[in-house]
Amino acid sequence: MVMNRRALVFALGTSLALGGCLRPDFRTSELDATGTGSISARYTLAAGDRLRVIVFGQDNLSNIYTVDGAGKIAMPLIGAVQVGGQTTGQAARAIEGKLSSGFVREPHVTVEMDAYRPFYILGEVTTSGQYAYVNGMTVETAVAIAAGFNPRAARDYAVLTRTTPSGLVSGIVPMTYAVRPGDTIVVKERFF
Repeated sequence: MVMNRRALVFALGTSLALGGCLRPDFRTSELDATGTGSISARYTLAAGDRLRVIVFGQDNLSNIYTVDGAGKIAMPLIGAVQVGGQTTGQAARAIEGKLSSGFVREPHVTVEMDAYRPFYILGEVTTSGQYAYVNGMTVETAVAIAAGFNPRAARDYAVLTRTTPSGLVSGIVPMTYAVRPGDTIVVKERFF
């Protein structure tokens, strides 16, 4: 009986030691083919984004609007405008379209990002939670914003979940991987 316990403990210890030495498979292709994650003209709006809408010559319509859970902003005069899933340029054209239908003659609208939606970080970090997105950030800088690693954190990879047009996608990513607004990062516990 004692020999079986020793064999079991040895086998368990060996598997944990080898498991801790193995480098995780960085499967980022489903998240982003380039891994750059830079926010560009291709960034699509979603709930939580804050927009600065400027309607030239109409100061009472120019303001900062937050995209709601349905992907809409509520503007005076024209009401709700669907902007979720669109770029800022497409959102400007949608607002122009609504304004030109009997409200403003030849409207000229600019939509700019005022604040991106937050990112979330969980797991083996000092202060997990929701934080403001900073353009150009990586998983490593997200950990720094969350006050660093806990002592038991795996420090060379994290699990990142991102909303894509086809739904939620998760992957194991290196610490240098780019974070986008709305991403959820989970820092896993290391084995030893």
